[in-house]
Amino acid sequence: MTTYNLAALLDDTADRHPDREAIVLGDTHLSYAQVQGAANQVANLLASRGIQPGDKVALSCPNLPYFTIAYYGIIKAGGTVVPLNVLLKAREVAYHLDDSDAKAYFCFQGTEDLPIGAEGHQGFEQTDTCTEFFLITADPGAETTIEGTETMGRAMADQPATFEAVATDEDDTAVILYTSGTTGQPKGAELRHRNMRDNALSGKDLFAADIDNPDTYLCVLPLFHSFGQTVIQNGAFAFGGTVVMLPRFEAKAALGLMLSESVSFFAGVPTMYWGLLGALADDDSIDVSSLAQNLRVAAAGGSALPVEVHKRFQEKFGVTILEGYGLSETSPVASFSPYGEDVRPGSIGIPIPGVEMALLEGDSWDQVEWTPEAVGEIAIKGHNVMKGYYDRPEATAEVIEDGWFRSGDLGRRDEDGWYYIVDRSKDMIIRGGYNVYPREIEEVLMTHPDVSLAAVIGVPHESHGEEIKAFVILQKGASVSGDDLVAWGKEQMANYKYPRVVEVVDELPMTSTGKILKRELS
Repeated sequence: MTTYNLAALLDDTADRHPDREAIVLGDTHLSYAQVQGAANQVANLLASRGIQPGDKVALSCPNLPYFTIAYYGIIKAGGTVVPLNVLLKAREVAYHLDDSDAKAYFCFQGTEDLPIGAEGHQGFEQTDTCTEFFLITADPGAETTIEGTETMGRAMADQPATFEAVATDEDDTAVILYTSGTTGQPKGAELRHRNMRDNALSGKDLFAADIDNPDTYLCVLPLFHSFGQTVIQNGAFAFGGTVVMLPRFEAKAALGLMLSESVSFFAGVPTMYWGLLGALADDDSIDVSSLAQNLRVAAAGGSALPVEVHKRFQEKFGVTILEGYGLSETSPVASFSPYGEDVRPGSIGIPIPGVEMALLEGDSWDQVEWTPEAVGEIAIKGHNVMKGYYDRPEATAEVIEDGWFRSGDLGRRDEDGWYYIVDRSKDMIIRGGYNVYPREIEEVLMTHPDVSLAAVIGVPHESHGEEIKAFVILQKGASVSGDDLVAWGKEQMANYKYPRVVEVVDELPMTSTGKILKRELS
């Protein structure tokens, strides 16, 4: 058995460079030693509350130091981290806690406009197996704002700042990331310690990361998402970098931090790059030359990067965006445009070291006969592929065979081995970098007493890439409006999920077998 605990990414750097700056958030500057000590306190807290190795611990927190501290503390204790989107409503939180068998839950208090803690606690109260709730407050010493709960800050205050990480097998589950595929409720992708470790360490090959010359990373990607978690947080800590946190992406604020903190590494989804260019166009006083001088790496993923955005960014910053590809099920990085080589706009690059990619023929596991124009479903094999979907062996068997993982995305490969996304073979919508799954939205809409049938699609949107649109047939005699259903959906679903447009129709186009023809909707 090979023992490895993912928290070694933190511990190894903290032991070598204890005083090096690890996290920056406004006026708060935390060294690696401070982050390590706080994570040790969280680990001791969990152990004192009976959390055993292998137990699942959920975490709802935006890009704040508390996320990183709780994340590594859970892993040090031998637990499995279950990061949750901070936009989830109570009913969605309860589902994730139950489905993952979470035993404890760390939840940020949020704000008046985004009451994460209130929604989280309501969800927690609807579960039977999750017994520990810790409210994360902006001020660690503050009292709880939710009656009957305790804060993470006060609960960990008296815990020792030393803890020897639990010895875990490298094939043990470190993180469960929730994703839906295309149908049904979200599924938890089980990622091993080695999946997450090797994906983070791939930064040495992908970005020429060097612990002796560490980068300063701007953290605008949500840490509860696989891209931000691996490429920014774990990638930075693996090589002693500094993570500059921005809890919510705002283009002008991001540019300000890039200047003030001399950011050398930026990763974002395409809409973020679009936003940065828009902010520059709106304010010609921004010192673009200084931005360009500091910036060493610009990485993109999450959805296809428009070629025009790629070109405009290179013209403004003098830095070529490195586009990559991956999924939650692949930890997430599977391919990337190599650093230091001429990139090919529109391409997702080549497989990262230790990973293979192939194109599959139809629904089979046979590979397509290659030509530059040949299109097939992208399959991935290597150190990054998940263990499987938690407690869903049948769903796992549908997408994994002999170590190969079916992505559900259609692609092609050129003569040099560079891959290109052609289309998505599934109905998944990508809104601003977030995956949105139509059937889940349809199921919620159909719980409304006035809705008889619903169909959800993605429609083009200038800034978000895709917007969510729903078509509904009402129950006989009902008169609810589309706007009313939009407002109702906003109360029922996370902000990135609910449809912004609902069109009430008399009928939906269908095949002879009763399947809705979504391609005829727009």
